[in-house]
Amino acid sequence: MVEVFKKGAYLMDGTELVAEDEVKKRGLSGTKTDRKGTMAYRILAAHNTTDDMENLALRFDALASHDITFVGIIQTALASGLIEFPLPYVLTNCHNSLCAVGGTINEDDHVFGLTAARKFGGIFVPPHQAVIHQFMRETQAGCGRMILGSDSHTRYGALGTMAIGEGGGELVKQLLRHTYDVKRPEVVAVYLKNAPRPGVGPQDVALAIIGRVFASGYVKNKVMEFVGPGIASLSMDFRNGIDVMTTETTCLSSIWCTDDKTKEYLTIHGRGDAYTELRPQSTAYYDGAIVVDLASVEPMIAMPFHPSNVYTIAELNENLVDILHEVEETARERFANKKLDLGLQQKIIGGRLHVDQGIIAGCAGGTFENVMNAAYTLKGASLGDFPLSVYPASQPQFLALLKNHAIEDLTLAGASIRTAFCGPCFGAGDVPCNQALSIRHTTRNFPNREGSKPNEGQISSVALMDARSIAATARNGGFLTAAKESIPELPAYHFDRTVYDHRIYQGYGQKKVGTRLVSGPNIVPWPKIRHLPENLLLTVCAAIQDPVTTTDELIPSGETSSYRSNPLRLAEFTLSRKVPEYVGRAKMVQQQELARQDWLESGQDVARAQEGFPKDLQDEAFMRNTGLGSLVFAIKPGDGSAREQAASCQRVLGGDANIALEYATKRYRSNLINWGIIPFIVDVAEQKTFAVGDQVLICGIREALAGGADHIAAEHRRGSERRTVELKLANLSEAERAILLSGCLINFYAGKNK
Repeated sequence: MVEVFKKGAYLMDGTELVAEDEVKKRGLSGTKTDRKGTMAYRILAAHNTTDDMENLALRFDALASHDITFVGIIQTALASGLIEFPLPYVLTNCHNSLCAVGGTINEDDHVFGLTAARKFGGIFVPPHQAVIHQFMRETQAGCGRMILGSDSHTRYGALGTMAIGEGGGELVKQLLRHTYDVKRPEVVAVYLKNAPRPGVGPQDVALAIIGRVFASGYVKNKVMEFVGPGIASLSMDFRNGIDVMTTETTCLSSIWCTDDKTKEYLTIHGRGDAYTELRPQSTAYYDGAIVVDLASVEPMIAMPFHPSNVYTIAELNENLVDILHEVEETARERFANKKLDLGLQQKIIGGRLHVDQGIIAGCAGGTFENVMNAAYTLKGASLGDFPLSVYPASQPQFLALLKNHAIEDLTLAGASIRTAFCGPCFGAGDVPCNQALSIRHTTRNFPNREGSKPNEGQISSVALMDARSIAATARNGGFLTAAKESIPELPAYHFDRTVYDHRIYQGYGQKKVGTRLVSGPNIVPWPKIRHLPENLLLTVCAAIQDPVTTTDELIPSGETSSYRSNPLRLAEFTLSRKVPEYVGRAKMVQQQELARQDWLESGQDVARAQEGFPKDLQDEAFMRNTGLGSLVFAIKPGDGSAREQAASCQRVLGGDANIALEYATKRYRSNLINWGIIPFIVDVAEQKTFAVGDQVLICGIREALAGGADHIAAEHRRGSERRTVELKLANLSEAERAILLSGCLINFYAGKNK
């Protein structure tokens, strides 16, 4: 299905993909300077604010945030000198949730967002109108554009837009008219050929790619450029469905060739002038290449607990006992609970796997074409006691589905039709029962993404599938079934923007300075964060040995999002489902640092300040210049969400640094830096050397950072044991070093604005 080149490749005349090693053998002309021939290079060059194409300083055409992130972003920007939104900034409310948990918190955030849009000139999308990425596809994406979003699945490549999902700090920089700074990313060609067979949908193709490239990191922090004759066989919804899932490969962004279908899509949405044909030049060099034979892709399933845990549905059905046993064993290891029981083996009935719930939702699943296919499959059927929920991705899509009788057919079959909401994707909607297995056409199936709480004895799991196979499974009473057909003829899609005209606040370029920002009682400003001291004495408060640590494990999604606008209350959930003891440990270190700061300010109670230091480090002169902080060790942290809370929560608890073998994504590393957390790297030989309670003493850290050092000697302390460990700082820019020296992005900008 999916072939990966060992080295780079050349695309000749937009049609023929030639391996790098074969070019000279065949007498073809081509050099690595031909990387300028990629679509990605040209779009990046058009948005770069300097002449340096190796170290990019990008400005975007639009920004997007949802209600988990926009309050924190705006408050950070306000503290940093925000005057207006200088570019279109879309605030959506597709993560509206959990008002019962947080009282008025949910709607308080929405009111804050609306008043901010009025005051600074933004675009506000009320709850239930559209999920973030569908709205951006419908209203903001265009050929050759770049969009930055505070959600990791910010991907509009199929519409010719290079989109990047990052933490809030990067959006703040754009709001303050600064730049997104990144080394020029490598570009990998994704060459599509042939056409999908009936029953195969975009999720199947996406999962096939993710399963092939995730573990190797083949496209990590790179741009995936989709080319090849197979594109022409795909509808725009199909392309968008593949594209949104590229996040799960850990790539930086994506871009596709555009054609008449792209033009038609933009024209239908009233933006035909946003179309430009995008093609690689006659010779284009790629740093890698992936060939996808669409005709060979089968219906796929990503088993718990990652989108890369991929099998064909046929393979799973043929090896049920072995694969389910493997998933169970992996879960026991991941949750460090040998008695954990997902109940998967009990779901084998008569040699077939019976699942408990089906969901089609969000930016990946809830599109017009996916839902029409589900309705076609389920027309005239009866779901019985099998629960299926369908969430159209926007109100205009819902309206089109209604007019084409899809809503009618699904409702009559017994499906539950919901509004545009990302709930099932982040653990806040349709939470299955204990030991249930849910099949979903959504973006992620990380642990706890379905809303379970393993620490409280509640555990359920999610497998990712395409809407077509979910519908086939639902029609078959919940027995796992691969789709074999698609809707024979998809009806024409008509976009009616009346619903948007009647509900969306369109305030870009119309700031109303006198508008009062309305803040509810749980909307709390960021706490004061100290600048980086001369030395650091760090205590290891969590040491995670999992191969990958997701941002959902660092700060859970779901009901914790009720406290998204209260940094201190949200921080109480840091690592709560992975290392429940972490918060208490970090708070203890933080209290010791606060005692040191009180002593520095008052000159009194030195004995209390000394309690935070080992006896051999209680010299007053040393204590004056040595900050106390907490530290997290993880092998490969940061896969998943762009939510900056994965970093900010650690920071407001006094976290000063992370140590890792590598960081899973650029966006997580950027979040750490923007919040003043130093992203150290160590060699693989150090993997087992850090334990909870250990201390790491870094003398001269401030001087080392300021001086451009990228290798820093530190002292690893365990009781009376002492050893030297080398901490590495990879590819820190001058601006990133300045932010770390300031303690966080807010301090950095506050200092610049004085």
